[in-house]
Amino acid sequence: MISIQEQTERRRPLAARDIPLWDWLRRRLAGSGLTPNMVSVVGMLAGLGGGALLALTAGMPAGGPLQRGTCLAVIVLVVLRGACNIFDGVLAVETGRASRVGLLYNEVPDRVSDVAMLVGAGFAVGSHPLLGFAAALGALATAYVRVQVQIAGAPADYAGPMAKPARMVACVAALVALAAGPASWSAAEMGPMALALGVVVVGTAVTSVRRLVLASRHLESVRES
Repeated sequence: MISIQEQTERRRPLAARDIPLWDWLRRRLAGSGLTPNMVSVVGMLAGLGGGALLALTAGMPAGGPLQRGTCLAVIVLVVLRGACNIFDGVLAVETGRASRVGLLYNEVPDRVSDVAMLVGAGFAVGSHPLLGFAAALGALATAYVRVQVQIAGAPADYAGPMAKPARMVACVAALVALAAGPASWSAAEMGPMALALGVVVVGTAVTSVRRLVLASRHLESVRES
């Protein structure tokens, strides 16, 4: 069994955990019978559903009610996925149900969700599949680097500029633009979603390099001390 301290050190720092509402929800979830692994799976399903709906927007009338409504539905799924990402760790750590299997449930569904959402965004209206695949690869790279630097002995680094929360914000911003903006934005060959994915591609590359550089400096300083 993984200690509470070890699990706490692995958690992504989120200011939302300090909001009283989250504490109330944590208590409600702790008494609901849900396990942390169940919450992780729900988050993955939200990511898969969001990616599928994103891809479907390309076949809908540009700027029509169906397309706008679908974008709003995806926003809900993105928020649900984010909430699950918070609460699986909260339940695991703060209710004493942390486990090594739980670490797999914490990481693997996240990667599945990342790929589903970003690849789906590549097939969305006003986007391009190559941008989606590149963004998904970038997201996987940031997670891979984070895990590898921990294995090497450096502290966990969840900083950006394009960590998971920032990627979600970029996608939500594009979805808001498609849901509330003029129809011409949806009809554009390279619209808001393509722009968001371009930002994610560049940002994840910078993030991966930054994490490697900082981890290398830390490991060098430890060796020299």
